[in-house]
Amino acid sequence: MDFAIIAAGEGSRLVQEGITTPKPLINIQGSPLMERLIRIFMNNGATSISVIVNEEMTEVQDFLQTLNLPVPFHLHIRSTPSSMHSFYELSRYLTNDRFCLTTVDTIFREEEFSGYIRAFQNSDTVDGLLAVTDFVDDETPLYVKTDCEMRICGFFDHPPTASSTPYVSGGIYCLRRSGIDVLEKAISEGMSRMRNYQRHLVSEGLYLKAYPFSKIIDVDHAEDIQKAGEFLKR
Repeated sequence: MDFAIIAAGEGSRLVQEGITTPKPLINIQGSPLMERLIRIFMNNGATSISVIVNEEMTEVQDFLQTLNLPVPFHLHIRSTPSSMHSFYELSRYLTNDRFCLTTVDTIFREEEFSGYIRAFQNSDTVDGLLAVTDFVDDETPLYVKTDCEMRICGFFDHPPTASSTPYVSGGIYCLRRSGIDVLEKAISEGMSRMRNYQRHLVSEGLYLKAYPFSKIIDVDHAEDIQKAGEFLKR
């Protein structure tokens, strides 16, 4: 199974808060974010790993160019207008029927991630299994509406109903080739942003299910570095 990491953002909020280390190299519990993800991917049977970084992140480029992995490794250097466009750039390397894509700043428990990957690999019916969590700690979360069998019915900028479980997208996507077909269509139509792409997956009729994680933290602010470290330590 192919794995891919989007790391083409500028990390502007961290820079504004005085963090000079590029986001992919921020250390959490002894490992840079990028290194931690690559290790987890290898532990979960990665057959290839692909990463996109922006053109200004020379320090991250240097770090990645020193890696010696036992599977094909693709480093793609390009600045893009959105994470959806970064995904599109990476899609050329995702040649297997199944792949997992995540952003570089996503923090989760490793055992939950392994269960997530197994669940996706063991399902012959779904087009995609998307990580969700009821831990909401984001300025602009993307809410996920599901039915009683955890099939995804829609994505919303606000909670879909007052009584529903407030799942939000966790920024981890396991998809099949049909997801790339939808991506190419979305790009051709001038669409932007990953949340709009996820909505397009539903409108195109793909069978998506949600997989709950207890907590997923995005490292967007300086305070998130300590939060993530404490979360993993516990």
